[in-house]
Amino acid sequence: FNMVSLTVGGDWMELSTTVQSIAKERQFFLNRPDNYVLVETADDVIRAEKEGKLAVGFHFQGTNPIAHNLAMVEVYYKLGIRHMLMCYNVKTPIGDGCQEITDGGLSRLGVDMVQEMNRVGMIVDLAHTGYRTSMDVFEASDKPVIISHANAWALCEHTRNIRDDQIIACAKSGGVVGIIAFGPVLGSDGTPLVELLVRHIRYMSDLVGPKHVGLALDLIYDQTVSTRTMWNPYFHPRPIPDIPPEQMDLIIETLLQDGFSEKEVRGILGENWLAVAQKIWK
Repeated sequence: FNMVSLTVGGDWMELSTTVQSIAKERQFFLNRPDNYVLVETADDVIRAEKEGKLAVGFHFQGTNPIAHNLAMVEVYYKLGIRHMLMCYNVKTPIGDGCQEITDGGLSRLGVDMVQEMNRVGMIVDLAHTGYRTSMDVFEASDKPVIISHANAWALCEHTRNIRDDQIIACAKSGGVVGIIAFGPVLGSDGTPLVELLVRHIRYMSDLVGPKHVGLALDLIYDQTVSTRTMWNPYFHPRPIPDIPPEQMDLIIETLLQDGFSEKEVRGILGENWLAVAQKIWK
């Protein structure tokens, strides 16, 4: 499926600037109906594929745009936010990010946030979230939880990567882990990046099954939203080593050469994500 999910807000943004960001992006895509479908339901993704258009969804990298007001979860959902990260690298009122010096768990507000996201149909996302906070979220959620973009710690010991028990818990929830085409979290042993990417996909597939693994290039974003600030100190503007989207054919070829079936490759490239959306989006 041809779909991208754009970051339109995050922990480094306040409520007012977030709403303005969403308004700008909605106007851009809604004014170009010949090329884009702004996603509200899983059926919109399927429709965009049939019409030869690009499906576009929105997400937040962090929960600070909620501004401690759980009522904003439903408002943002109606504005098009279809998944939201719990934390972005550092400590927030919800819990700890993966690059925080502590490893605190999910807060009481965070538990309520997860339950409200479950209620309205917004996917709970644990990318960039700390270990203990993420494990608490799996306990708190009664819907599938995703880790939209993270690789295997066992293959690359980077703070953005996740441990085996996080991968297993994600799969048990019915969720999907997205493998990143981002050089620093793939590894640095001299192996070509596409081969490293497939190595992470193979590792997680062997651990929990390929239906719980997806592709998350982490390359599609609005530079005006993702800027380095005190709330976003770990943002690295390109260029850095990563896999360009133009190498998608090579990724597919390498997956098939590694022994994945065509059905499994279709799942990894998008159908696994769509299956989660069909279960949660309303």
